[in-house]
Amino acid sequence: MRGKIVLLAAALTVAGCGTQTGGPASILDKDELVVAVKPDQPGLGFKTAGGRFEGFDVDVASYVAAHLGKKVTFVPTTSEGREDKLNSGEVDMVIATFSISPQRKAEVTFAGPYYVSHQDILVRARTTDIRGVRDLRGRRLCQAKGSISASRIVEGRRVMAGLVPAATYSACVEMLRAGRVDAVSTGDLILAGFAAADKGAFAIVNAPFTEERYGIALPRGDVAGCEEVNRALTAMYQSGAAATLLRARFGSTGLRLTTSVPQFEGCE
Repeated sequence: MRGKIVLLAAALTVAGCGTQTGGPASILDKDELVVAVKPDQPGLGFKTAGGRFEGFDVDVASYVAAHLGKKVTFVPTTSEGREDKLNSGEVDMVIATFSISPQRKAEVTFAGPYYVSHQDILVRARTTDIRGVRDLRGRRLCQAKGSISASRIVEGRRVMAGLVPAATYSACVEMLRAGRVDAVSTGDLILAGFAAADKGAFAIVNAPFTEERYGIALPRGDVAGCEEVNRALTAMYQSGAAATLLRARFGSTGLRLTTSVPQFEGCE
């Protein structure tokens, strides 16, 4: 109990300092944080039939909020809607497998990454002729709206797959199940969640080819908030909490999990 009181006092001190300096609005000045998460990614961000959000992204948000001494509520978001929800003021943070990129850093301030995933490929079970990214040439590859994963293959790797658009990754997985696409490619943590939710239907190729640095997006310019979130993430990993949460969500998938503190981008 004493540790929680000290932690709360430290967070309030940081918030007070940010207000006194007259800087930009900060999440540290709020009593409650509204966090956007995915509602349709098993293991990461998923909204249950009872309306409760669960998954590793939700776990991270809850840990960070507790570190800051804040209450937290969750709202759903798609990949396409993440920046808009944040920049409009509808939410205070986005924790939704949001890969950090130079273009996105121009729109939001990223804390973290809170996890470094690796882009891989999901196929139907018993598929044997897709063993790596080069095998996607001429194949039908699902492209989730608002995601940059497919462009990393076609533009970054110059593998000319045929892109088939979908609104979300859950829609991509349903298209894969129905045979309308040959593969889905994004961070392996996302793919592992879908594979675990429907055991025997899909397989991860296990041929990683890029890094997916999942960041916590804050309103542009909230440096004080970003730095405090990074302190929370450091504590989450150093205390072993991150390892416990990751194993609870993905330990049965066989995915090699990273449980060391990620190298942070730095708050700008």
